[in-house]
Amino acid sequence: MSESLVEVVHVFWETSHSGLVILSSDWDVSDQALPLAFGPDRNVPQSFQSLSAEEAGRYCRYFRKKKQWVFRIQSERYPQLVSGDVKVYLAGDFNQWEEAIGKSAWELQPAVVSEHAHYDLIVSADKLPVSHCSEFKFVTENGDWLDVPDSAPNRIESSLKASNFVFNPAQSGRHIFRFQLEQDYQPTGEEYVEWRHPEGVFRRPLPHTQRLLSASSNYPLGANVDPGKSTCFSLFAPRADAVKVFYGRQADGSDAVIVDMSRVNGAVWSVTIDEDLDGCFYTYRVEGLTKEGTSHFDGNFPVLDPYAKACLGHRGPGIVISGERTRKVEQVFQAPAWQDLVILEGHVRDFVSHAPIELSEEERKGYAGLRKWLRAEGSYIRDLGINAVELQPIQEFDNQDPDEYHWGYMTVNYFSPESSYAREPEVASQIEEFRGLVSDFHEQGIAVILDVVYNHLGEPNHLLFIDKYYYFHLDEANDLVNWSGCGNDLRCDTPMGRRLIIDSLKHLVEVYDVDGFRFDLAELIGIEVLREIEEELKKVKPSIILIAEPWSFRGHIQDSLRETGYSSWNDGFREGMADYLHGKGNQDMIRYFLSGSPGTSRFAAQTINYTESHDDHCWIDRITECADHNGASPTWLDQRRTCLMASILFSSLGIPMLAAGQDFMRSKQGVSNTYQRGDLNALDYNQRLLRSGVHDYFRSWISFRLSYAGSALRYDGSPGEGYLEASFSEGSSAIVIVYNADNSCEAPRLIYGINPHHEYANIDCPAVGQSTWLQVADAERFAADSLRYNLIPVNGARISLPPLSCGLWIEQG
Repeated sequence: MSESLVEVVHVFWETSHSGLVILSSDWDVSDQALPLAFGPDRNVPQSFQSLSAEEAGRYCRYFRKKKQWVFRIQSERYPQLVSGDVKVYLAGDFNQWEEAIGKSAWELQPAVVSEHAHYDLIVSADKLPVSHCSEFKFVTENGDWLDVPDSAPNRIESSLKASNFVFNPAQSGRHIFRFQLEQDYQPTGEEYVEWRHPEGVFRRPLPHTQRLLSASSNYPLGANVDPGKSTCFSLFAPRADAVKVFYGRQADGSDAVIVDMSRVNGAVWSVTIDEDLDGCFYTYRVEGLTKEGTSHFDGNFPVLDPYAKACLGHRGPGIVISGERTRKVEQVFQAPAWQDLVILEGHVRDFVSHAPIELSEEERKGYAGLRKWLRAEGSYIRDLGINAVELQPIQEFDNQDPDEYHWGYMTVNYFSPESSYAREPEVASQIEEFRGLVSDFHEQGIAVILDVVYNHLGEPNHLLFIDKYYYFHLDEANDLVNWSGCGNDLRCDTPMGRRLIIDSLKHLVEVYDVDGFRFDLAELIGIEVLREIEEELKKVKPSIILIAEPWSFRGHIQDSLRETGYSSWNDGFREGMADYLHGKGNQDMIRYFLSGSPGTSRFAAQTINYTESHDDHCWIDRITECADHNGASPTWLDQRRTCLMASILFSSLGIPMLAAGQDFMRSKQGVSNTYQRGDLNALDYNQRLLRSGVHDYFRSWISFRLSYAGSALRYDGSPGEGYLEASFSEGSSAIVIVYNADNSCEAPRLIYGINPHHEYANIDCPAVGQSTWLQVADAERFAADSLRYNLIPVNGARISLPPLSCGLWIEQG
């Protein structure tokens, strides 16, 4: 093989004394010595050993074996493959991608070698291109594309922003070499691998940060109290040269004691104070060498402990908390099954700011006021009848002062409940107050889901001062990456990044009995970390509710989420309903959403159906006939479309989610981004009285959906082809759909029909003529025991839906 065609394309550390070198093509060491050297110290004992073809194949997912190619994937990486029952296919531009599904020539076979389960496909060399590189991927029989990990050396992003593997016929498994140094070698950051080429000597550096990303520790972190004896402070700071802890009884630090911490366990700094410091305030100072823009050390900056169990504002200080105050909840609440959930999204202060009960000004700012309003007569949340609340972020965020309104999506600490919502944050009352709030919700049978933000940090960015490179994604200039739109994307896949996320989530479950989480911009967290979160949280609380916002400015992971235990926000439903109710939809659209968005979800409850959330225009402002998206004074048609939307939302398979106030047509006066507009976001409960009919319509639908009569709407699993039976009229997107049409579940059969057009829609539905049906709802009324008058015409098997109308019928007998 000619040296002129070969170059080093990638080199990286595996351990502090070994790493891998990947060449652009195979190299036969029996034919020619490998022209590689390790620098800068050539006196360091070194060796370069070729990986076996099979070991190289673990990295690239293929290798050559005589005159055949073997494509291999490890089952343990993909939970859906562990059983070995799922069929998997090799798809690429050499076999027309998805056309390979179902063809035996491209099907991988499950196998076990040395107790490791994997899937293999042996392909004759003449079936693959030999003159150029190709892209490929693995796909299941159901059309689920298996993800490509970032660590794959042959990963490439296609023109369609999809990640694929590259098949390079010049790399058959003899192109990866491992270098070995002395066991006690310590990298300095100046290392490189040298390739001696006839045209010159070329070097590939081994950056000092490369090995850094694998740094980890199981050492206990944070401030841990041994009651009556001592307090141990510990901080993970792998590249720091010195760390100090400042602690004292005064929040302003005026009495601070300064103590040097010592490096233990490699990357952790720790010190034990022979005193029980429960209730003390503390911060860290982290010193180090700022090198090549990959670090941001400042020995004068007070760093808030990322493991602080409570803190006093976004700048800190942290508060030392005894273990007794953060003991695990003994009687754990069991949330409703996923298919039975009806979620209400809302903000702590929005719920309580104008609550029509006697509250102090201080109580209207947080947990205490919401607890009283939840228990009060006429409580909005209780009366609406939902069984799950999704609270906008309550982890400590970066509002500039306690009175400032903030949505909370700029988190600065993951363990501490937001201090500005507490009555006495200086003594960390947020711990007991938030625990009490969750307990109060549980007493009402309402599960608590928290909106959490692990894709970026608020200001000040305390982790930045601990280790910029370890905790944040950087570009080639070592500047912070911004796929979140917030200027600092958290590197969630480092060992201690994952540990910080998982430890804080487990803390919220174990200490506060939280029932679930909605992950903001989950695409940036990554599918691998999301899977690990799921695995760890289910060990703590098997009924945990996991919801992902499946996108970011970088991409979308909806397909990857199908094979996990996450449900995800259905943005297609949100956009589709606004179009459909303006007559712009079609038959396929409405059948697809009523059926639980099959294809994008593995089971019906894996989709969160919603038409309004905290973000963007609220529902009424989005669809109003009024100018400037200002639905503060909605028209009759706005109100009718709102009720029609509610009927679709609660009739669709999946999990319905409302935004607080949507049931009485809350308007934000046309403003789409209200993240700091408490005046526009706070719920005006007078509107609930003014629009009591709309509110009662929503409430009645919720009550019916959660009753036995409505159980066909809460299908558990993925409905078979016969479960839903849809009928249409020619040239119209109006629909009549039968639930439990095949009587496959123990539930009354239902018929739902909707017509979004301004003309009558006459739809033939065979099921109507085969049984006796009672109408229980139309576009304005709901009576669970049957409407008595002004019924939608039903003649034989034909239902005549009036313009802008809907109906719900329940089978008798």
